[in-house]
Amino acid sequence: MKCLSVCQPFAELIVQGKKTIELRKWNTKFRGEFLVHAAKNILIEECNRMKISPSTITTGAIIGKANLVDVKKYDSDKELKTDKKKHYSISDNTKNKYGFILEKPKKLLVPIPYLGKLNFFEFSPDEIKNNDVKLDIFEEEHRYMWINRH
Repeated sequence: MKCLSVCQPFAELIVQGKKTIELRKWNTKFRGEFLVHAAKNILIEECNRMKISPSTITTGAIIGKANLVDVKKYDSDKELKTDKKKHYSISDNTKNKYGFILEKPKKLLVPIPYLGKLNFFEFSPDEIKNNDVKLDIFEEEHRYMWINRH
């Protein structure tokens, strides 16, 4: 399954459904469900700006998933500013800005410790060596299927 690393606190805002546009300097043809990886980096100034305590957020782990439904190219500073409540960026510079439109976020009950990579990358549960984590993933998906689909 595809996975995307996002710096904190933005990864947390995505899985909470508050951040519905992820800004990138690059475009993608990928559409569909992907895992959200919280990078090891915490942007302290962003945490302070949003009144989020850095000690309360997970890093270096897969923390949820979302669907990428479309990509919006920002051609003007005005467009970027209009979507500010969706992407939470303080920059109004549209130089090479693409907005990944996200829907259906879901936070995992148990974060999966994992090293992130650049761009979208493939995640395979087989790479996880901790059997307790694998069991938690299976149980969570099983609960999700029964609770949200029935």
